[in-house]
Amino acid sequence: MIWRLIYNLILLPILLIFGFLGSLLNKKVRTGMIGRMKSYNQLKDFMVSKGEGKTIYWFHAASLGEFEQVKPVLTGLKEVEPHSLSIVSFFSPSGFNHVNDDHIDCKIYLPIDLPWVVKKSLQLVKPAKLILAAYDVWPNLIWEANSKGIHSTLFAARFSEHTSKLFPVIRNFYRNVYSSFSAIYTISEPDHDRLQRILFSQGKPIVRVLGNPRYDQVKLKADKFTQERTESVLLRPKRLLVGSVHTEDEQVILESVISLMRNIDDLSLIWVPHEPTERVVETIESFFKQKHFSVERLGHNDPDDLDARIIIVDTIGRLSQLYWSGQIAYIGGGFSTGVHNVMEPAIARLPVFFGPRYRNFHEAEELIADGGGFSIENGTDLYLGIKELFEDRSAFIKASYAATNVIHRNLGSATRVVRNLIHD
Repeated sequence: MIWRLIYNLILLPILLIFGFLGSLLNKKVRTGMIGRMKSYNQLKDFMVSKGEGKTIYWFHAASLGEFEQVKPVLTGLKEVEPHSLSIVSFFSPSGFNHVNDDHIDCKIYLPIDLPWVVKKSLQLVKPAKLILAAYDVWPNLIWEANSKGIHSTLFAARFSEHTSKLFPVIRNFYRNVYSSFSAIYTISEPDHDRLQRILFSQGKPIVRVLGNPRYDQVKLKADKFTQERTESVLLRPKRLLVGSVHTEDEQVILESVISLMRNIDDLSLIWVPHEPTERVVETIESFFKQKHFSVERLGHNDPDDLDARIIIVDTIGRLSQLYWSGQIAYIGGGFSTGVHNVMEPAIARLPVFFGPRYRNFHEAEELIADGGGFSIENGTDLYLGIKELFEDRSAFIKASYAATNVIHRNLGSATRVVRNLIHD
């Protein structure tokens, strides 16, 4: 009870103040806040039109990346219970705006985590199960689900070695939250062990190690795309894919990328900004042209149909397929918020480079351990690492196969999660 008071009287008001202030300054934050205010009415309309008397599963994903974990579980659950309905909530506009999936019956922003808002939302929907992916856990949502006897599951749970959730006072808070779940499925044994240190012999929840369903989703997307792309990675154009690039990545790698382009005559580049707004695309386009490279925007074209040495991606949703058009990838985010999806280039057999902020990303750690991924601290690391792989065929092939093997070794998690969701 004490932690609920502290959260609702101190922590949540602080979060809300930052949220409202942020919405005044940032369009993305403002879009999310406005969306959250509409969520209850959207749920009400859904229940009136479709949901009355139906079995409903409520999934939550923070953003587009976390939906890649939700998707194979959502698909598997629909196969087992085809007459059930699925609500999927998002925290970030990047998820809400860019996810369109036939298995979703109702798409909303996660309601604001105020106790009365959460309570009336759960009373309205009465979901059979509340299913959260990865890390975006909101305390009032979990506490209220627990008090109403709604089964709640956290899957693909990750607890890094240096997580603040193991600090004494913070651990007590999260012990209260996590012990209110019905089940928690971790990615790996170390995650399981750290969770047990947080829970400290609580009788609840059920805790299992079931892996990361995101591997299954990456493999599924690759299978659909590779029917006509079975050639060896070395038969593709000598092309570097730079994906999900943040400003912080640009500051570190841009000059090294230019050096690679000048020193390797047949090397071409696909550059994919994290958010390809017109301003961002224009800026990077101008930069490369000033360096005297031919530049084109991808638009809706196939990259192999364009003649420019540098192709800038100006749309969303192409990246997972573009990896099959190159030989090596650099994935952004590792110098700012944390590295983005390294699994999509890995399944395409690309050695993957990324920045140093990867410690909370199990797949990136596995790629490094197997030799298919490489963390860089600066632009020189990137230049030397890529140049070595292009010059050493044996090292390139070894890294390529290692990257793909990480994916294949981790398949099957989605089926395990669905099976346990039904039985736990």
